[in-house]
Amino acid sequence: MRLSSIRIVCAITCLIFAVAAWRLGPHSSSDFYVQAQSAKSAAAPQAQLQPVSASVAPAAKLAPADLKLAGSAELYTAKGGEAIQTIARRYLGRTSYLTSSELTDGIRIANHIAPSTIFLKRNQQIAIPGLLSAPVVEKTVPVAKDFEVRAVYLTGVMAGSDHGLRIIKHWREVGGNAVVFDIKDSDGSISIPFEHPLVGKHNVYLHDVPKFVRFLHSQNMHAIARIAIFRDEALVKSHPELAVQSRRNHQAWLENGKLVWTDPSNPKVQDYDIALAKYVAQLGVDEVQFDYVRFPAEGDQKDAQFVFQKDQPEAPADNQDSSCGDGRLGRPADAKQGGTATTAATTTTAGSDPNPAANPNTTATKTPAPKGQQNAAHGVSRGKAEQTAQAPKARKTRAQAACSAKPRGPQRSDVIAGFLKKAYAELHPTGVLLSLDVFGVMAWQRNVDLAHTGQDIVQMAHFCDVLSPMIYPSHFFGMDNIAHPGDEPAHFIGESMDRFELITKGSGVVIRPWLQAFHWRTKTYSPEYIKIQVEVARQKGGIGFLFWNAGNDYSKPFVAMPEMKAANYKDGANKDNPKYFRGDELPSATVQASLAPASGTGTH
Repeated sequence: MRLSSIRIVCAITCLIFAVAAWRLGPHSSSDFYVQAQSAKSAAAPQAQLQPVSASVAPAAKLAPADLKLAGSAELYTAKGGEAIQTIARRYLGRTSYLTSSELTDGIRIANHIAPSTIFLKRNQQIAIPGLLSAPVVEKTVPVAKDFEVRAVYLTGVMAGSDHGLRIIKHWREVGGNAVVFDIKDSDGSISIPFEHPLVGKHNVYLHDVPKFVRFLHSQNMHAIARIAIFRDEALVKSHPELAVQSRRNHQAWLENGKLVWTDPSNPKVQDYDIALAKYVAQLGVDEVQFDYVRFPAEGDQKDAQFVFQKDQPEAPADNQDSSCGDGRLGRPADAKQGGTATTAATTTTAGSDPNPAANPNTTATKTPAPKGQQNAAHGVSRGKAEQTAQAPKARKTRAQAACSAKPRGPQRSDVIAGFLKKAYAELHPTGVLLSLDVFGVMAWQRNVDLAHTGQDIVQMAHFCDVLSPMIYPSHFFGMDNIAHPGDEPAHFIGESMDRFELITKGSGVVIRPWLQAFHWRTKTYSPEYIKIQVEVARQKGGIGFLFWNAGNDYSKPFVAMPEMKAANYKDGANKDNPKYFRGDELPSATVQASLAPASGTGTH
């Protein structure tokens, strides 16, 4: 009996332990998580939905360490065969992560899922880390207009990608302090969510600009939002009435067979571009940059009709193939201050941007062309190279005499200046800087260039903080009698900077040049090529620099930057007069303040 009693007691004891184990096992855990998921704001579930960085693993692995945003986890029940990345895309906008790939990795780490796992099982429950309780709100970090910017350019697609984030971090590591990224490119594509009566459905690559800008600020980087203004293929295709009009057929005018240009003098076009710029300024960017703030420089100019010319008579037939410096048509006089003069049939505008697809000497992958335009030499007009000639100096030509007549009515340069005056007045109160990209050749002040582009540098300098001339050496075709301008960076950077400094003297505008970071039309492109441009630009009065590469390949600047930093104070240079750059940085106190989340909201 005694043995039997012992056995009965043992059996009862085992049964009790089994029940206890069952109650404390996965069944109870699952029920608890379901309760936690459904609870709104009870204290107990809050304890379970702690920020992932505090409950699972080090913050640097679970959420973007660069953002330092307060976040929480949320339980998600997977459907059968659902991919982790699909779930990440769905939740991305609600988290502190910048890309779906980052969030995918965060989900795997938070839930101890193997990196090789792609799909989840049916009803598998996972925690979504880094959730924000409110959208990110970022503020502009104000800097003086002479803040020394050291920047690279990124397309909107690149800026919103994992590769783009790696470029940004690497650029920061080697000494960069700014990034120029596309809001609207020259094809009219808008990279961000933007609602406007003139904008239809469009692809979005930067879904959350404040979050992206906060990331840049966390890297102590100046955020520059680039907007291509009047060259807008998307807008004119959906609204041809806003395009430049043809005098001949009263339809949308084509530049070399392509419908790409809005009418810069159309009030609706101007209001649309200013509305986009003002919207972006409110998203926390530090600077808005206008590109293509000009009239079309190619195509059949005599056929182009603009709103501002509505009450003006058509130019005389014998002068229609050339230009005057005031925006009328007539042949150019000799180039001022040393530029090589050519006839209107052969003049090309330097500092403009070819399209690799249109140029047999370059490809999109191997030789990224500068700022995505449609021709190898984006100039005033086309013609054969052998037709270049200077107008006689002994007497005025018939066309030059016509050009000496008093201008009638407003000119293209007046339209551009008027637009900039209005835009600057609306943007400046927001605290952002306004910078303008201009053709490098405009410093030569040739009548033919001014007549077509309307870029009067003297006027424009009064309605911006920074001028960024595109002084890529390879683009100075036929200038200064140099056969291969791309291989003479010191000459063309120096000459351009001298001229821009001269014609903007007294305006207070800062000259911050675009420099060549591509090997188009040069055999000497290298880290040394980069260093020559930076050194000469600084010696000639430039403050900071921007590197352009249409394919966002900055391998040469990545090598050159550390070398310049190491040699900055050698060979007679000193802290007050460095060889390459001063090394300005954003005020750290301001940046840190912008990263601190507000109490209970996860934003500041």
